[in-house]
Amino acid sequence: MLDLSSHMISQRWPSARPGIIQLYSFPTPNGVKASIALEELGLEYEPHLVTLSDSDVKSPAFLSLNPNNKIPAIIDPNGPGGEPIALFESGAILIYLAEKTGRLLGDTPSDKYKTIQWVMFQMGGVGPMFGQLGFFVKSAGSQIEDSRPRERYIAEARRLLAVVDAELEGKDWIVGPYTIADIALAPWLNALDFYGAKDLVGWSDLKNVPAYVDRFFQRPAAERGRGIPARV
Repeated sequence: MLDLSSHMISQRWPSARPGIIQLYSFPTPNGVKASIALEELGLEYEPHLVTLSDSDVKSPAFLSLNPNNKIPAIIDPNGPGGEPIALFESGAILIYLAEKTGRLLGDTPSDKYKTIQWVMFQMGGVGPMFGQLGFFVKSAGSQIEDSRPRERYIAEARRLLAVVDAELEGKDWIVGPYTIADIALAPWLNALDFYGAKDLVGWSDLKNVPAYVDRFFQRPAAERGRGIPARV
C-alpha cells in the first residue's frame, strides 16, 4: 500500500496534512488544470510547488511519483476503495477527480463521453501543438532561422482554434454544461497570450473563443486555481 509518510516524495516535499489530497505542481497550463479542478470541486488538498527546473522535476523524489518527470501529479490518501492512489498526467487527474466526486462530467452518460472526448482533444492536440508554437515564437526556437517549423505550428494552432470556435457556437461551454473539458481547454487557450502569439493565430478574428476564455477565468475557482501553487 502507498504510504505517504515513507514515500520518497515526502523527503523533498513534506506534508503538513497527509490525510488530504497532495498536489505536486507548478502554475503552467497543465499544472493549473489540477488546481482549478480541485477548487471547483471543493476538495481539500495540500499544494506543493514543484518548479520546472531539473533539480525538482528530475529529482529522485519527484521521479518516484512521476517517472515521466512532468507536473502535475497527485496522491489521494482516500482513493478507490479507501486505498491511497498516486496519479500523474493532467487529463487522468481531471477524470479521476470528476469521477471521485460525480461532478463536472456533464449531465448525462452521453455528456460524460463527450467531455472525455474534448479532454483528449486538448491532451493530444491543443496542448502539444500550442506548446510547440510557444517554443518557436517565444522560447529558444524563435532563434532558428528556418521559418518552416514556426509556420507549421502557427497553421495548426489556427486550425485547432477554428475547431473550438465552431464547437462553441451557441454554447457557453464546450460540451454544454461546464465540465473538466473546459478546465482542460481554457488554460491552454489563454497560454497564447503568454506566448505573444494571439495576433499570429488570428485571435481577434475568432467569434467565440475570446469570450469563452474570459468567461472561464471569471469563475472564482478558476481565478484562484490559476495561481496555485503560488510561485516563490
